Amino acid sequence: MKLFQNLTVLALEQATVLPYLTYRLAQDGMHVVRLEHPVYGDPNRMIGENVLSEERMNAYYLCINAGKKDLTLNLAEKEGQKIFQALVRELKVDIFATNQLPRNYEKLGIDYETLKSLRSDIIWLGVTGFGPDSNEAAYDPILQARSGLMNLTGEGSGDPQVLGIPLPDMGTSEHAYGLVMKALFKRQATGEGSRIDIAMFESTVSWLTVPITLTDSFGKTITRRGNTHEFFCPVSVYQTSNGYVYLAVGNDRQWKSMISQEMFKSLDKPEYEKNAGRIGDVANLNAAINAVTRKYTSEELIDLFTAITVPVSKINTVREVISDPLVANKLLHAHDPVSGTRITLAPPPNMTPFLTASQQQLSFPPRFGENNRQIYGEMLGYSDDELARLKEKGII
Repeated sequence: MKLFQNLTVLALEQATVLPYLTYRLAQDGMHVVRLEHPVYGDPNRMIGENVLSEERMNAYYLCINAGKKDLTLNLAEKEGQKIFQALVRELKVDIFATNQLPRNYEKLGIDYETLKSLRSDIIWLGVTGFGPDSNEAAYDPILQARSGLMNLTGEGSGDPQVLGIPLPDMGTSEHAYGLVMKALFKRQATGEGSRIDIAMFESTVSWLTVPITLTDSFGKTITRRGNTHEFFCPVSVYQTSNGYVYLAVGNDRQWKSMISQEMFKSLDKPEYEKNAGRIGDVANLNAAINAVTRKYTSEELIDLFTAITVPVSKINTVREVISDPLVANKLLHAHDPVSGTRITLAPPPNMTPFLTASQQQLSFPPRFGENNRQIYGEMLGYSDDELARLKEKGII
């Protein structure tokens, strides 16, 4: 069933937060067209290694832009806005999305009211750093700092740390994905479009469920604690003879199973019988566990804890994650017909019918303005001479 493949997304996008969202929509089979300024373009095109030995196709850009088409258009010019309006009408755009600053909405002709006048049931999405009334620029690490995420990450005695992935960017994308799906359901049920405003800061703070409730309701101080857990023990990274494992004892029954093993018999103490007692002596307990685990390999410990149903894992490198049997057959791929390059892409959060039908293949991330001739020429009817004139004027 081609549930989403008749839907068109037009996105004035750059950086990570919006491109990741439209990448997710492309994985559903939606027709995604990204818009970029004909001179500046998406800065992420220039980030990372120049793996294809060509301009604006650097490695960082390739990760989340497969499955899309690309147009260049200068919306600061009236003629550019005229072309934009033709795009919205002729492509029958269902979803328009932008992560421009709010002060640019009306100036560029991309505000909700303008688009609603062109397509009455359009779903309009504006992604901002701090809401539609703020023009403050937002970068992921700044949001991690301001939201408290950074203060919750790192060793208790060390400096605050950024997360290993850009959660404010990608978390906002996931929240926006849900809002877009709700808007599509609303449109199907009522025939009405929607305006959606989502702020990266608001999205990021929403992940602080336990820290906010415990801090404001019960006066607790919640801060970074390294690899340990605030409420369960033992939960941490433990050294082995050939690496590390992460062990997570989530209840007293699992603790009893653990200390029933001969190697951990010395930890069978009355004060450790309940989780509260173990939490109260977390530093000494972890040191004692480490003294034991250092005598065994990671593989031996994983076999042991798996046998007694206590959660444990080796701490994998990214390369090891890629080869995990649960990951390896879910990876996505894109092939470049120009260079012959084949790239591997992260698996989706769930395998969509579109990805299954396409054998987990997406079109290669589009080059800068790659689809100008196809869409402006074939779909909007501009001749080659007209396209050359528009390019010379800096409109496309």
